[in-house]
Amino acid sequence: MSLLTKLERLLGRFAIPNLSLYLVIGQVLCWGLALMAGFDLERIALLPVAVLGGEVWRLVTFLLLPPNAHPVFIAFAWYLFYIMGSALEHYWGEFRYNAFVGLGWFLTTAVAFLTPASYATNLFLAGSVFLAFAYLNPDFVMMIFFILPVKIKWLALLQWLAYGFILVVGPWSHRLAVLAATGNFLVFFAGDIVDQVRTGRRRMAHQAKVFAAGPDENAPRHRCRVCGKTDLSDPKMDFRYCSKCAGNQCYCPDHIFNHEHVLVDEDAKKNS
Repeated sequence: MSLLTKLERLLGRFAIPNLSLYLVIGQVLCWGLALMAGFDLERIALLPVAVLGGEVWRLVTFLLLPPNAHPVFIAFAWYLFYIMGSALEHYWGEFRYNAFVGLGWFLTTAVAFLTPASYATNLFLAGSVFLAFAYLNPDFVMMIFFILPVKIKWLALLQWLAYGFILVVGPWSHRLAVLAATGNFLVFFAGDIVDQVRTGRRRMAHQAKVFAAGPDENAPRHRCRVCGKTDLSDPKMDFRYCSKCAGNQCYCPDHIFNHEHVLVDEDAKKNS
């Protein structure tokens, strides 16, 4: 049993449902107060020297700091964060999504104290939610400003490249924030990434074996184990292989996250 499962059994009842919605509502209220009542948003930003001076509320309230952009961009950012955070909560459950955001909060606040005179931002924490959603749903088509369709995996790639650029030339406060956000992501997905690498190696070995046996022009390269769809019947479909199934088990987008895992490599069993 994993540590996260044990924690869920122990603390699951304290999880906050609809966490993304509450965070968005809090940011909307703070943005509205700043716009209409002149509220100073600096008072809720995370500044470690101010926290050490007694303003401890900043440790939490910085999560309610709205993006610093044009209102159209801010509204779009809120919309994306809500739908992606809600999707992760539905996929993982309330506790695990709370744990993901909570770990990101902890890492962000911890590294902020390494540069205590610099303001910390919640931008990279929100970015970790985006990367988690993109990792689990790489072929999700996002309509940029409801007009331009782009697969989210390409946007995630751009974000990873931007993070790499910040790590090279950015200020230390932003470098540390990037490490916190990517650390949050890796804690949850490092195991799956390693499994995918291993699966990729097995798939390459299988493809080499098929190549050595000679081509079969009528045989599909990919076939969904659940519904039987193939790259011949659906040429534009993006088939994927499950890293948790034994053997090279292929699934279509509808079943990659909705199937019973294969515990025994059936092909290996037949050849033994």
